[in-house]
Amino acid sequence: MSRYELRFSGAGGQGLITAGIIMAKAASIYEGRQAVQSQSYGPEARGGASKSEVIISDTIIDYPKVTKCDALLAMTQEACTKYSEDLKEGGVLLYDSDLVTKLPEGNFKRVGFNIINTAKNDVGREIVANIVALGAMVALTGQVSRENAEKAVLSSVPEAFIELNKKAFNMGFERALEASK
Repeated sequence: MSRYELRFSGAGGQGLITAGIIMAKAASIYEGRQAVQSQSYGPEARGGASKSEVIISDTIIDYPKVTKCDALLAMTQEACTKYSEDLKEGGVLLYDSDLVTKLPEGNFKRVGFNIINTAKNDVGREIVANIVALGAMVALTGQVSRENAEKAVLSSVPEAFIELNKKAFNMGFERALEASK
């Protein structure tokens, strides 16, 4: 496999940096591949623009920044508008369908479902929306196995929240598969 670039984007406080770290952990520790994660957020830690970038490769990563992403998660309309121009032709745009209503033009796959409401209403806690989104990205990109991504999630959260995060990850994985049909 060649270099694969992912971007998790939205607002500060949505846990997107954590989601990117877990994706990179799944790729590097559990899959044995090369991975790098970087992050950027606005001056406001909560509410400002935020992004987490992950590059996964089977060879050495010589440049640690996303140039053209293969997969983009957009958790806000602002993030979708700002970062969709960096999406490769044939890539995947995953978006929260309650918050992103104006989709960009382009030759890429669009997959949307209500990520935050899935976390809140179906999993039971809005705070795990990032893990729902992570499960969806794993399902849509195929860059890491479901099992190894789940291991990375479970090794990254406090023991008291393992079942909640496991449910969130699997719910996101399944919802993305349903939405992509």
